[in-house]
Parts: sequence; structure tokens; C-alpha cells
Amino acid sequence: MYSVIKFLLRLAFRTAYSLHYEGRENIPKGTAVIYASNHRTNADPPLVGAGARGKHSFMAKEELFRNKLFGWLIRSLGAFPVARGKGDTAVIDTAVECLKSGRNLMIFPEGTRSKTGKVGRGHSGAALIAARSGALIVPVGVCFGEKLKFRTRITVKYGEPIDPKDYVEISDEPNPRQLVKLKNKYMEEIKKLVEGEPENAAAEEVKEDE
Repeated sequence: MYSVIKFLLRLAFRTAYSLHYEGRENIPKGTAVIYASNHRTNADPPLVGAGARGKHSFMAKEELFRNKLFGWLIRSLGAFPVARGKGDTAVIDTAVECLKSGRNLMIFPEGTRSKTGKVGRGHSGAALIAARSGALIVPVGVCFGEKLKFRTRITVKYGEPIDPKDYVEISDEPNPRQLVKLKNKYMEEIKKLVEGEPENAAAEEVKEDE
């Protein structure tokens, strides 16, 4: 059922939009990873998942499951509910178990959709899950103009994987300061994919070349 729904969604998106993928060679093979992406629309999970191999799971706000038909659909695609703002620690355990079972995990660290297209402040949930599971984090940028319209060009960019062991000790109770460093790293990489390299960084590269 998962494969059929994924195929139909991919077909629908390619019909409705001009869909392009970049950086798929960066996706590690043979291991479950965490995809940490910016958040533009409710279509982000299938957009990100359609360009990546394997099965995926993702967190979705519990309100989306109130509609039985839609709830069934997103559960079929690997969604599991999270109660936002309630300190739901069980959802972290569920996420870690998904990775250990071989399913990739999609997380949108901003926690809410961006209305401007700019990348907002991120949360450290992906860092905590990576620290507890040891899974690599693949930063993702979903890029398009201000609004989605018929045949809008959408580019999904996969960045180079981030190894959490470079930033935090793998543990069930990781160091909070180390989690912040890891969070800052993947948010920085997501922002580069969506908005490009910072102007000062580009200037420094030119200066070095001179």
C-alpha cells in the first residue's frame, strides 16, 4: 500500500508541478537517515520522500488525524501524531524506533510553515533523535516562489549528510549544549540550500582566490 500511494502521489506532483531534485547522490545508501527540511506546505513530506529511496516516517500534528480519511492516508505514508507544545516525550521514542526498524525519518525543525519562504528558527528535536539513534542527518531545502500554482517549478535539494557524532556524544541523555551545536549546524545547512551562501561567505571566498 505504501509503495502504491507513494507512486500515485509522485505522479500527481509531477503532473501538477515542474518538480526537480538535486543532490540525491548525497543520500547515504543502506541505512536509515533523518531528513531535516524547511517547511513550506503540507505537501512537504511526500515532496521530500518522493525523491528519496526507501520508506519514510514523519511527525504530523495530531489535529490532522481527526479527519478519518486523511488520517488513514497519512498513516499509510508513515505519519504518526505529535501533540505540539505538550512536551510529548513518547514521540521521540517512536521516532528512534522508526529509524531502528529501517525507516527514514522526516523532520521539519521550524515546527511551522514559512509564509515568506525564508528559513525560520529551528528546534532541536532532530538533534535529540540523532543523538539517541546515531542516525545521519540529511539537510533538505524545498524551494519555490511565493505561492504554489499549476506547473510551479519546485526544486528539492538534498545536502551532504551530517554525522551527529561530530557534534554530540551518542547517548539516551545527550548534553544539551552539544544538541544546540548540532541543531545550529543542520539549520545552517538547510538555510544554505534554500537561500544560498551568505554574501559575506561568498566575499571571503573571492578574497581567498585573489
